[in-house]
Formats: sequence, C-alpha cells, structure tokens
Amino acid sequence: MFDAYYFLTGGTSGIGAETARVLAKRGVRVVMAVRDMKKAEMVKERIIRENPEADIILFEIDLSSLSSVARFCSQFLSQDLPLNILINNAGVFSPNLEFSEEKIELTFATNFLGHYLLTEMLIEKMIDTAEKSGIEGRIINLSSVIHNWVKPDCFSFPKLLHPIRYNGTRAYAQSKLATILHAKALSKQLKDRNANVTINAVHPGIVKTGIIRAHKGLFTDSLFLIASKLLKSISQGAATTCYVALSNETKGLSGKYFADCNETNCSDLANDEYVALKLCTQSRALIHDHLHEFQIHALPNLCFL
Repeated sequence: MFDAYYFLTGGTSGIGAETARVLAKRGVRVVMAVRDMKKAEMVKERIIRENPEADIILFEIDLSSLSSVARFCSQFLSQDLPLNILINNAGVFSPNLEFSEEKIELTFATNFLGHYLLTEMLIEKMIDTAEKSGIEGRIINLSSVIHNWVKPDCFSFPKLLHPIRYNGTRAYAQSKLATILHAKALSKQLKDRNANVTINAVHPGIVKTGIIRAHKGLFTDSLFLIASKLLKSISQGAATTCYVALSNETKGLSGKYFADCNETNCSDLANDEYVALKLCTQSRALIHDHLHEFQIHALPNLCFL
C-alpha cells in the first residue's frame, strides 16, 4: 500500500504538522525529519488517532548543522528507500544574532543552507525514483512574500553568513529569498537533464505560528488584532504546499512561485538567474569547506557550473 514516500522537514507544529496530516491521509508513507523527536512523536500519535492507517517514520535532524544534515542523508540513503516528494518546510526566526555549530548565522543556516544540502544529497534518489516509477517527483521550498523586501545591495553571501548589523526580520527575508533562488537554479538544471522532477517555492500566507509570534517589531500583537481577518488558519496556510505537492494541475510546472494555490509573481531579484547561480555556487563551496569528510565532491553537480 505504501509505495510512495513523501518527505517533510519540520513537521512538529503549525503548517508542517498540518501538512503531515494531509499527506498521511493520501495513503503514502510520510517521513518526518525533525529536531525535536518528543514533539514529533506527539504529532505522529495525533495523526494516527485520526487515521489509524497512517504510516509515519521519524528521523532526527538539525537543519542548522551541515554535519547533522549530511549524517542524516547518509543514514536515509543507506536504507535504499524511494523518495517521491520532498517538502523543505522547516524554518526559524531568530530575533537576536545566533550562530550554528559551523559558525553560520542561524536563520540562513536553517532556512536555506541546511535545506540546500539536504536537497543536493537526496536529488539523485528522487530522480531515480521518478524514473523507475514513472511518477513525477516534486520538491517544494517554503518561502514567504517577505522575500520582496530584500534589495540587491543587501544580498551578499559573506554578510548572510556573518552579518555586521543584524536584523532578524531582514535575515528571515533573505533566507526566504534564497529558497526561491534555489528553486529557480535547480529547476533549470533538472530540465537540462530531462529529469522527471520539479521544484517550486510557495508562500503559505500569514499564519500565526511560532515563527510569526517571534517577529517582535514586525508583527506585534496589536497588528495581529487589527489584521486578524486577514490571517490564515493553519490548515489554510498548509493548503498551498499540499496543492503544489499533490495536485494534477501543477504537473510539469517547475521553477515557479505559488501563493493562495495559484502561480504568482516573485521579486525581480528572485528571478535573477545570475544571482541564483552565484548563490548555489557559493553555497556548494562553503559546504566543501565544512564537510570534506562527507565526500561532498560526490554530490550531483546540478547547481554548480
């Protein structure tokens, strides 16, 4: 029954937990890669109470840590499981400047760089699964409309890693811009290979999740009270992700940006092919520097020209 494997990061609360619930109802095996296993077990139990036939596998991962991501991917790939759908959902907002164990700014490390490495290490498995099954593989990057706030002169790779004057909202916006640029660059490379795998970015809408509650100075409680009619429920917030992942209407679409279950426009900077390629090139070089023991040179050369 469970021939399809749908992979999700950050499914312990909010949009991620709701996405996991919806996927489980489709009769597929849901693989959740999470940082907090205790919370994940609670989500799993809740889903199974609603749907006793659900099959959910939990793995521990810290997306802010390149070494953790590499270890996880090696573990997952060693089991030789198929992989049909990859949803890069996990995200953090850090109001204060924090760094990952590799001394990279935490928001960028978690929201983009960890997912970049995860995708690079799993992409060949997805291509192989799609080829053998004849079913299109799909990758979904969670982004945000806030990516529009980023100006070209503020998007510098060295400053993304080690900000001089840190602003949590700016760091979050930059990380979400990076997820779109990644989708654009990888989509082009997949098309060049004639791979039956697509990648798109989605904006879930404004949902009062844990991340949004952390945006002090941007989304205050007063603003939420005034704008409450504009806020989405968690199920509404998960709708666009599930639509892009599951709908026949999105078949063959790649390198696009979606909001409210519709393809929409992203910023000019997010559409800049040179910026996208440069970001992937610099990200890959950084990974080489930090993870030489994991033989990163053996990864597919998709975003590194």
